[in-house]
Amino acid sequence: MNNRKTDSKAVLRRVAPLLLALGLAACAGPGGHPKDPLEPLNRATFRFNEEADRYVMRPAAEVYDLAPLPVKVGVGNVFGNLADIWIGVNNLLQGKFLDGLSDGGRVLVNTTIGMFGIFDIASELGLEKHDEDLGQTLGRWGVGDGPYLVLPFLGASNVRDTVGLVGDLRVDPVRAVEDMGNRNRLTALRFINRRAQLLGADTTAEQAALDKYDYLRSFYMQYRKSQIYDGRPPRDKDLDDDPGADDPVAPSPDKKETAQ
Repeated sequence: MNNRKTDSKAVLRRVAPLLLALGLAACAGPGGHPKDPLEPLNRATFRFNEEADRYVMRPAAEVYDLAPLPVKVGVGNVFGNLADIWIGVNNLLQGKFLDGLSDGGRVLVNTTIGMFGIFDIASELGLEKHDEDLGQTLGRWGVGDGPYLVLPFLGASNVRDTVGLVGDLRVDPVRAVEDMGNRNRLTALRFINRRAQLLGADTTAEQAALDKYDYLRSFYMQYRKSQIYDGRPPRDKDLDDDPGADDPVAPSPDKKETAQ
């Protein structure tokens, strides 16, 4: 009798995640935006992220933001230097060979003269900081963005960028750290550092639109398209039909970034 109960519990543990996934999929009916067919599910994830940010991520970022500015800049520069390696690879994969060589030069200069990236000497020497990832590379190769997605904790994305994110994470230098404790601490520090850099931007988003979800969706779609086309995107009929598409102003990806 006990064995049957144990087997039943084991089966339930295995089936429960599948039932939950099917239930969520059933709730995700067609949305109002042509590129957001999973809007009900995305909005639920968005609300979860907002609560997690309010009670966990934002407070941690606010505490971190109290650190001296040179410390925060140095931390951001170190992670930015590590990111330049994969950024350079993506520039090469996109056929932007001069930018890829420039990224390699940044890594060399900042790792040596910049003391493992603490100081961004490369930018002072005129080597521009780029921002490329596998999602952008896939976009340059002609891969469509697919449906809009909101990822738990990570926020706005789409199918193409989510696939690219998996590739980005597989080659992440932080993941190569063997000690799990140090790896987790570095991952958390990088996440909090990035969140601290957005402390002002989230307030702007709150004040800029009646529907924050719609505002951020439009912003993300325009911003990623601008990144893929290096600030010169063609017109998109789907975005033109979106009543909130003209509200956000996507920053040019050609701007220099001093930290990542």
